[in-house]
Parts: sequence; C-alpha cells; structure tokens
Amino acid sequence: MPDTQHTTPSIAETARPVRTLENVTLEQFRDDILPHARPVLMKDFVRHWPAVRAGRGGPAETIAYLKRFDAGRSVETISGAPHIAGKFFYNQDLSGLNFERHPAPISASLDRLAESLSVAEPPSTYIQSVPAPPNLPGFAEENELAVLPPVIEPRIWIGNALTVQTHFDLFDNIACVVAGKRRFTLFPPDQTPNLYVGPFELTLSGPPVSMVRLEAPDYEAYPNFREAERHALVAELEPGDAIYIPYFWWHHVESLERFNVLVNYWWNDARRDLATPFDALLHAILALRDMPENQRSAWQTMFDHYVFQKNGDPVAHLPEQARSALGPHTPQMRGQLKAMLAQKLAQQAGMIPKQNR
Repeated sequence: MPDTQHTTPSIAETARPVRTLENVTLEQFRDDILPHARPVLMKDFVRHWPAVRAGRGGPAETIAYLKRFDAGRSVETISGAPHIAGKFFYNQDLSGLNFERHPAPISASLDRLAESLSVAEPPSTYIQSVPAPPNLPGFAEENELAVLPPVIEPRIWIGNALTVQTHFDLFDNIACVVAGKRRFTLFPPDQTPNLYVGPFELTLSGPPVSMVRLEAPDYEAYPNFREAERHALVAELEPGDAIYIPYFWWHHVESLERFNVLVNYWWNDARRDLATPFDALLHAILALRDMPENQRSAWQTMFDHYVFQKNGDPVAHLPEQARSALGPHTPQMRGQLKAMLAQKLAQQAGMIPKQNR
C-alpha cells in the first residue's frame, strides 16, 4: 500500500466561520451588529467604491488609482528581508524585530511593490495605518462609509503577501478590502490567557501580540493555545467585503495575494477624558502583583467592588455630596484625579520630593 502522510489541519480549516451578512444597512449595523460585540463579515459592503473597482482590475490599475491622490508626504513604511516571507515578528532572542521602519512617500513604495510582483521572493513592504485625509486627500470623499460619522477618518494599509501577528486594538474596527484577499482569524478577549502574550515594552506596532505563530503553532511551548483554537473564528475577504471587529478582539491577518490594499476605520465610544487602561494595568502590576497572596486577594475584592461594580453601585448608600471620587465624575474631577495620580507616581519615582505629613 502507498504511504499516507497525515497533516494537522490548519486553524483556518478548523475554525468556525464568522457570521456573514449581505446587504447590511445602517439600521442593521446599528441595531443588530454593534450591540452583540461579535465579529461580522459584511459581504460586498463597499463594492460600490471606485477604489474597489480599481482593486478588482489588478495591481496596475489600483496603483494608478491611488497615485491620483498622493500628496507626496512621507509615511511610515515597514520593510523586511525576503527570507521573512512577510511574517513580521521578533528576532530569535526577542531583543529586537525582524523588520525595519522608515519614512517613504506612498508613490515610491507603490513603485517598489509593483516591481516586487515579478520577483520570486520579494522583500516585504508594508505601508501601514496611514491616515487617508492628509496623505491621500480626496480618497475618503470618493470612497465613503455611510454607517459611520464622517469624523471617523479612514486609514489605508498597502503591501504584498504579509502576515500581521495576532493582536488586539482598543477600538471598534471596520476593515474593508480594496485589493487582494485577506484572511482574518479572530479570538474573543476572554482567550487572552491562552494566547501567550509577548512583551509590553517591545511590541511589533503598538499593542502586544501573541507569541503563537498560527501558521505552525508550537503546542509544546504553548499548550493552552489548543483551548484558544476551540474559540477561533475565521473570515476570508475579497475586494468589496468588510469585517466588523469589536473592541479588544484578537485578530491575525494574512494578506493572501502579492498585492493587497485595505482601508479601515477605528473608533471608540468611551468618553475621551478617561485614563488609559494600559497605564492602569501597568500600575496595578507594579502595585499589586507581588503582594502577599492574602493582600492581593483583598485588593481583588476592592477592584471587583469599586471598579467593576460586581455588587452594584458601591456608593449608593452615601449622599451625593459625600461620594467624591467614588461617584460620577465631572471633567474637572477627572483632571484633578489625573494630576493627583501623576504627582504620586512622580514622588514614587523620585522625580519630585515626597510631601511631609
């Protein structure tokens, strides 16, 4: 009998598909998609865009279309050697990254991408997260997204066959494929413990990333990732398709063709004067993580009670004038609390002298 090779199915093959909807309207997006905070693939959502029509015409037509809008400004561009095959990540010992960042005009990078189409193993080129209005003036007006307010500006992402490592954003997100195809693999926020998050201080591009490589998971090093796989969702997008990614959902993005363009919209409905959650997390790690267990447990109860309000309003028993920082915050009070916290952190760091009591 002939030898039979058994291969492990990829996550893309085993993950459940993202919910898919067609002909999504503003009302449906507002009333049926946003409230559930689950990813949704919206088929042909932006098929009417002139950019998508160009994208369906191939790289040359897409590049010509984008160059029409180029203001000539330099934008951050990521470059990697051919051997990384578009898989942007850390170097071997996590002391640095396997790619470089440098400024370059959009048109120059588009020319490099055009040249790379005829190369068997091209260098990786990525124009990432470029705000469209100042850099491609007029693009947003020709390619509108009616379900979001005009103040939410589009960002454009252009590159060859690339892999963006599993990460999350502190925004809601609509990502629209203009050219090429993309595969999104998504994990809900509660799978964070099973994703083996990398360093906070040295990241690939802002948020921390999972250390698990989805193309070849190392289950010996990351055994709990098998549980994360059970919750994975996958979506493959063609030009004109869009995906809604809720706040803090982890997502891994693969550009499946040799030339790809994506436009996305980030927004956050939380009030703008809130403190940064990452700062709070780092301060909590500094203040609480290394406490004796009984002390840490007591503070977990305090956070559950006062921050996450698991027991209801923690100050409902107090008259309004006595609730102070524990009650509703005015903008003035938020400013005072931030100033007080900044002063205390500066004192702890030895930057300013501590006040005598």
